[in-house]
Amino acid sequence: MKNKGQHTVCLHDGEIKDTQFGGAVSPIFMASSYAYLDTEVVRYPRMFNTPNQEVIANKVAALEHAEAGLPFASGMAAISTTLLAFLNAGDHIVFQNEIYGGTFRFANEELPKLGVNYSFTEGVDAFDFENKITNETKILYIETPSNPLLTITDIETIANLAKKHNLISIIDNTFASPINQTPLDLGIDISIHSATKYLGGHSDMLAGVVVGKKELIKKIFNKGKNLGGNLSEFMCYLLERSIKTLGLRVEKHNENAQLVAEFLEAHPAVKKVYYPGLTSHPNHDIAKNQMSGFGGMLSFELNSEIDVKEFQRRLRMIKPSMSLAGVESTILMPTLTSHMSLNEEEKKKQGISDSLLRLSVGIENIEDIIGDISLALKNNI
Repeated sequence: MKNKGQHTVCLHDGEIKDTQFGGAVSPIFMASSYAYLDTEVVRYPRMFNTPNQEVIANKVAALEHAEAGLPFASGMAAISTTLLAFLNAGDHIVFQNEIYGGTFRFANEELPKLGVNYSFTEGVDAFDFENKITNETKILYIETPSNPLLTITDIETIANLAKKHNLISIIDNTFASPINQTPLDLGIDISIHSATKYLGGHSDMLAGVVVGKKELIKKIFNKGKNLGGNLSEFMCYLLERSIKTLGLRVEKHNENAQLVAEFLEAHPAVKKVYYPGLTSHPNHDIAKNQMSGFGGMLSFELNSEIDVKEFQRRLRMIKPSMSLAGVESTILMPTLTSHMSLNEEEKKKQGISDSLLRLSVGIENIEDIIGDISLALKNNI
């Protein structure tokens, strides 16, 4: 069946047919040892080629319109293995200035040990990236929407810049999910997901996925089989189950987040809201061009006189909690969680203040989400 819709791909692409009993879902193969004589494929979990691992690789690749993919044990396993597959001593990489704290920490703590040089841009326009490119540059790395300020980078522009300089372009596509954004269609070479987030979607698993062209995925595989960050069969099973409802979940996340962002923007206790679906967002038009939905993530700053921790304690339904993108609404302070490894100067440079809150808008009834926030802010008007 050609030109299948996203919901159909979420449900059926990559699945294993149960030829023995005719079950409606992919069987789970928990074996850690497989036959090697007289077989077309020699399978081993660390080789990323067990049946359930292939389900995830094929399903996410189909959603992202990619040639191939690999599942990993976490988002950081996916990111670190991908970068190490292409970077050697003396090479250089240009990172977007606003990225996930774990990626920032990996760049600062691990790349120097390997003799790899790196630069962070000053902004997210093409000239910000081009100004940092050297003769040793191998990769341009972006994250859009970014964590935690929802900055929007023009994907096609950066992809074209990478091609101009014969570089590999990589995107962290976690916040958007394949439902809202397909970067390979815009020219990006490799797309990475922390599958812990929207692909998993239920706050109960840890995983990562990388998709891209076959030749690039093969290089990542060659590095990955040595580093051993493969995803277990049971996690693959859970992830396939979760992806089946990805389209439905993300549509509701999009709808709720837009309404919450509009509510917060109009609230007198809120200083600023960061959400690409708002016309006040500086890159709203770019987001409209490259995203089919604006996502379930937003951030906002409360007025300076409000105790941010106390506000979170007054919430009754929204959970102050680590991570993001579960079906339930959660909230956190990036300075104490996702970006705690940044020093004060680095946080200031990225615009991450102590009054900033990152809200992962869930799929609850919108009246309940807004009602919970409204009640918690009631004494601060």
